[in-house]
Amino acid sequence: MESAQPLHTTRIQRLVRWRETHITDRQFIILLALFIGFFAAVAAYILHWLIRQIQYLLTAGFDITTFNWLYLVFPVIGIYITALFVKYIVKDNISHGITRVLYAISTKRSQLKPHNCWSSLIASAITIGFGGSVGAEAPIVLTGSAIGSNLGQFFKMDNKTLLLLVGSGAAAAIAGIYKAPIAGLVFTLEVLMVDLTMASLLPILISCVTATCFTYIFTGSDSLFTFHLDGEWLLERVPASILLGIFCGLVSLYFIRTMTACENIFGRFKNRLYVRLTLGGLILSLLIFLFPSLYGEGYSAVNILLNGQTQSDWDTVMNNSIFYGNSQFLVIYIALIILTKAFATSATNGGGGCGGTFAPSLFIGAFSGFLFARLWNINQIGTYIPEKNFTLLGMAGVMTGVMHAPLTGIFLIAELTGGYQLFMPLMIVCISAYLTINIFEPHSIYGMRLAREGKLITHHTDHAALTLMNLHSIIERDYTPVAPDLPLGKLVQAISRSHTNFIPVIDQANTLLGIIDLEQIRHIMFRTELYQKFNVSQLMRPVDALLGINDPMEDVMNKFDQTSLNYLPVVDVNNHIIGVISRTRTYKMYRKMVEDLSAE
Repeated sequence: MESAQPLHTTRIQRLVRWRETHITDRQFIILLALFIGFFAAVAAYILHWLIRQIQYLLTAGFDITTFNWLYLVFPVIGIYITALFVKYIVKDNISHGITRVLYAISTKRSQLKPHNCWSSLIASAITIGFGGSVGAEAPIVLTGSAIGSNLGQFFKMDNKTLLLLVGSGAAAAIAGIYKAPIAGLVFTLEVLMVDLTMASLLPILISCVTATCFTYIFTGSDSLFTFHLDGEWLLERVPASILLGIFCGLVSLYFIRTMTACENIFGRFKNRLYVRLTLGGLILSLLIFLFPSLYGEGYSAVNILLNGQTQSDWDTVMNNSIFYGNSQFLVIYIALIILTKAFATSATNGGGGCGGTFAPSLFIGAFSGFLFARLWNINQIGTYIPEKNFTLLGMAGVMTGVMHAPLTGIFLIAELTGGYQLFMPLMIVCISAYLTINIFEPHSIYGMRLAREGKLITHHTDHAALTLMNLHSIIERDYTPVAPDLPLGKLVQAISRSHTNFIPVIDQANTLLGIIDLEQIRHIMFRTELYQKFNVSQLMRPVDALLGINDPMEDVMNKFDQTSLNYLPVVDVNNHIIGVISRTRTYKMYRKMVEDLSAE
């Protein structure tokens, strides 16, 4: 047993060396992209199969003509099982899958843990299968990204290649779930902020196409949503399309702000698991009991809105609810669904469930588009607009607003439903929604959490370089501190032994009192007759600028720019010195990072 680990390690090293000798990096990245696409498609298929099986076992015998009390029970059970699974088996935070990918890219050099290849898949299947009002897409994106990251780490790939493999995994996940390879590609570009160069375009495309092909093999040619165009697009409907885009942007704002507020409330009980479970479970189960369309991803309800032909068809969206059989309440029911979906999603994740906001944004978008079109036609505001078409356009509009990704919204909906004839109104709605949400929120729902901490990677090279730089990696601890009562003679000896010009003055508790400026004491340093007449406390000067251990690199660079200092001390909350940051070393690393990011 003692030799098993070294033998295993030796075999891995031999494999890595053989690969480096016989396969070029470019060829190997393409090969890895193929594997990533395959594994992402398998993961997506397994997740949706598990969700379908759980939902069928739990709800197959429900009477559609009345409410069902089990809707009060199932979501709570699902959240409890998921929370226990995460706490006692995973033992790590796996919520907000896409945000975790962005966090890994920004702060961990694209390194995701091995358990991310399976943990979010199982947790989200339990959550959604039991009725959690979240989506499976974010967990699968995390799974695909983790597959790419861990394959890259296994074969000792560099950080830049790891980023590419993480992007390939995320793109493959989206492509595999929706059979939409172009949407997967632009999702990586817009949401994960992975810059596309000629070197990175091919692997991402290969992973997307591979995932899409294997998904067709596993599930057939049927799309996740079925849609048939209801009349051709007319120029007279441009005003309605613009207004729908603005409406979708405002709905997106409501969704983002509501989700944030609810997350803050649940965050107060961060260390009180059972309080969060109880609060989230009660809210979710009550909402699903009143509005069964909120159960799970809700894609069946979306398909009803997309394919309904008569009023009775659309009324089936109210099955199992207290509104059943009351056609006059359909508009009210649709509006209430839009308002409550954000609370249901927040309660699911806040209570301990696992899922994403990708599917909820599509769900709310479909209901928003249908509501807009129905009210437009009821009030005869202008030219008649097909409700099915605007349901589809609403999906693209709200997703664009929530994710700040107009291209993803356009191509995903077009590929998902085959609605390429609506390309023009799709662009109008998505652009209008994006411009509207941008007035109020500069970042997507995924990026806003990291943006507040200054840890969000963007396409701006300078900012991206600062985000990727780590304060801990440039902090220096090789300096010579001196005590305030040290005589000048002893100070000169300490300076002669020091490897830097940074001489901090500290007390016995390691508290920073000031610094010694060599320029200011140079005129007395070599006058031996003064060595016993002056001590450090008389010669030190106050510190002009300090850094905290968690300060973002942008603040570090700003302080260097605003001062003439060559060194900035780093202290903790008690003003105890931790280390020092050198201007020379910081700028050298910054230039190297910009050079790496700018390289093709």
